[in-house]
Amino acid sequence: RGILGLLALTWLTWTTLSHASPDVSSEMVGWEVVDDHAITAQIDVVLRGDAGDLEATCEVRAIAADHTVVGEASFVPEDGRNEVEVRTERRATAVESVGCTTPDQRRPR
Repeated sequence: RGILGLLALTWLTWTTLSHASPDVSSEMVGWEVVDDHAITAQIDVVLRGDAGDLEATCEVRAIAADHTVVGEASFVPEDGRNEVEVRTERRATAVESVGCTTPDQRRPR
């Protein structure tokens, strides 16, 4: 029983620490409709560790008034503010930052 409890506690600690400091995290700080076929989004990205060696990818979606996704863009982020242009099928009324991932961090942040 003691070993099982120790293993469970070790796993819980490892899981908590790995999720508390992800390799990459992002936050959308603004967006603007450029015209009927484009939007721009400003995304703040934090790359932890050696940012030059980190293979991160981020995704942004443009959404129309009827809640349909009308454009998507993936980009390789730089640490700090990233301005991303998303081409759209028609006019977007909202933008969603899906988040960023790495090969070791599959859950977007």
